[in-house]
Amino acid sequence: MSKSPDDYTCALGASRPAYAGEPLEPVTLAFAGVRLDERGLVPCVVQQEGTGEVLMVAWMSEESLRLTLETGTTWFWSRSRQELWNKGATSGNVQSVRRVLVDCDADTLLVVVDSPGPACHTGHRSCFYRELA
Repeated sequence: MSKSPDDYTCALGASRPAYAGEPLEPVTLAFAGVRLDERGLVPCVVQQEGTGEVLMVAWMSEESLRLTLETGTTWFWSRSRQELWNKGATSGNVQSVRRVLVDCDADTLLVVVDSPGPACHTGHRSCFYRELA
């Protein structure tokens, strides 16, 4: 049986960081009012649970957000390939979703995950491994 987007919940944490450990108020997706851009996408920051390490930034469509909430693993929209992709489906580095937060403007998502392996396609733990001088 298929669920409607209203059946899913995400957490709003406008005044608290995701790693604070405080319980957040669950809200329905319809109430959260996630705003997609003109391409039907929303940026998504992926953060490691417990450490707060930023692992990657990717784009989500309405469908990839629905799949993420439904399956408990991260799904994204590939702008270059123009297709959905499930993080870790080919590499085995699956990200288990702990919670999904939407920012105060409802135009950016933060997905807190347990990511035991590398998150970057280069094999690095995080996509943010290069420092600008």
